[in-house]
Amino acid sequence: MHAYRTHTCGELRRADVGTTVRLSGWVHRKRDHGHLLFVDLRDHYGITQCVIDTSSPIFREVEATRLESVVTLTGKIVARSAETVNPKLATGEIEQQIAEFKLQSAADMLPIQVNQEGDFPEDLRLRNRFLDLRGEKMHANIMLRAGVIASIRRRMIAQGFTEFQTPILTSSSPEGARDYLVPSRIHPGKFYALPQAPQQFKQLLMVAGFDRYFQIAPCFRDEDGRADRSPGEFYQLDFEMSFVTQEDVFAAIEPVLAGVFEEFNRGRKVTKPPFPRIAYDAAMLKYGSDKPDLRNPIVIADAGEVFRDSAFNVFAKAVAAGGVVRAIPAPGAAARPRSFFDKLNDWARGEGAPGLGYVVFESGAAKGPIAKFLDAPRVAKLRELAGAGDGDAVFFVCDKKGPAEKFAGVVRRKLGEDMALIAPDEFRFCWIVDFPMYELNEDSKKIEFSHNPFSMPQGGLEALETKDPLTIKAFQYDIVCNGVELSSGAIRNHRPDIMYKAFAIAGYSQEDVETRFGGMLNAFKFGAPPHGGSAPGIDRIVMLLADEPNIRQVVAFPMNQQAQDLLMQAPSAVDAARLKELHIRLELPPAKKKE
Repeated sequence: MHAYRTHTCGELRRADVGTTVRLSGWVHRKRDHGHLLFVDLRDHYGITQCVIDTSSPIFREVEATRLESVVTLTGKIVARSAETVNPKLATGEIEQQIAEFKLQSAADMLPIQVNQEGDFPEDLRLRNRFLDLRGEKMHANIMLRAGVIASIRRRMIAQGFTEFQTPILTSSSPEGARDYLVPSRIHPGKFYALPQAPQQFKQLLMVAGFDRYFQIAPCFRDEDGRADRSPGEFYQLDFEMSFVTQEDVFAAIEPVLAGVFEEFNRGRKVTKPPFPRIAYDAAMLKYGSDKPDLRNPIVIADAGEVFRDSAFNVFAKAVAAGGVVRAIPAPGAAARPRSFFDKLNDWARGEGAPGLGYVVFESGAAKGPIAKFLDAPRVAKLRELAGAGDGDAVFFVCDKKGPAEKFAGVVRRKLGEDMALIAPDEFRFCWIVDFPMYELNEDSKKIEFSHNPFSMPQGGLEALETKDPLTIKAFQYDIVCNGVELSSGAIRNHRPDIMYKAFAIAGYSQEDVETRFGGMLNAFKFGAPPHGGSAPGIDRIVMLLADEPNIRQVVAFPMNQQAQDLLMQAPSAVDAARLKELHIRLELPPAKKKE
């Protein structure tokens, strides 16, 4: 018989009754029933109930074993009686009668419980992550992650992609966040950077002629953490394709994502390819966000013309001055009590808005604080624009275009949540397309890239030379699911002449471009194919599938929000001899005084 196990703890069934087996695992739970002691033994595969009688010579030894100790149990498999069968366990029809016991590793008193879901502080869980990962939920999340990555690999290869690895030690590149820097011992004063993304390398692979690349790529960014973003590092499905249009990219990745979500959806509905395409401007108007949650049925409308030259002077003056009015319909809100509207008004003030005006439609008439300022034609126009009928309400946001769109999106989300309008058990995908190539910095009044500077402008060089830069769209696209941005992507700018011009509009000289992006630019001068790609985030995909609100719940060993690894105590100080070897002298900020 094997030294540790003949079977796993999730394997045994009624057909195994009468056989003598050996199991190894962790003591998950113990239950004392007087003359019998039940031990639930757990391993990676499941749980088997084991039992020992008080008359056994090894009873005291088994009884004294602490939870989470690792043990090996040998004994015969017997059938449970009908009334003791546990339908919640795959092994619930049998149990093992313990004849031999060996303690492999004793556990100390546990800092957190494993056999039940407890509300333990996150820092305690992260410090003891090896215990946290033993819990059923966390174990399932990490196995889901492994399954998702394996599924992605299979599907990408089936789509004709080849997996490549790109460097981890590279040069610093402006990607929108701070780099993690690695000092060079043999090149004093110089530093490598950990890649924020394999962007330039994957484009260089296209220039090298490899055609379809993918990688489950680690990325490193020194940025603040939040619920849907890990500080420090994350993983993405990085891919790139040659000789493709935007639609070719969509057609290649949609079956992969839809297939993965179908495979792990647990009965939830998934958008079928092709996914809806929504232009950026339309998304900002209708949903107040370039990451719209399409499970929310509310569609925002432009109500500026309803209030232009109207008797409601606050909105009328704002519209005349170039502002906008956004109307956010609330289906069925007319039946809500007055307190519902008052609480929303107070909430809006708490968000920095002056309030939240509204109109309620009942019995063919408009009511509410703003209704008296609107004549019948304006009320009819508002009904038409907002798609509102009797029993509905319409809320209003008035401001400059940008702030009005964003706050209207916040109101839409708030109404969707408070009124339980968001469809449950669905994964709703869409593409956001036609992003603006440039935007105006309101502070400096200078034109800047709005999204990805390496994207191909729609219209190419001619558009850059003849159009107002603020009207130029780019071949840029995001894929969004349930209000979560899974990735950004683009058809790349592969021509040096177009790249020089695009950067010149944003204030970069030819010398600047050559200094910053010399490696890739030089490669483009020797024949670069038209190419494009994207990089859906693995962590966010798993977070959605696991229905977890926090990304740290789907990462085996995450950092906390302060970018600390509490388990391994990183970052940590380095001794003076090592710093000297790296030619580094510390100049630390003064210690903060304790109040």
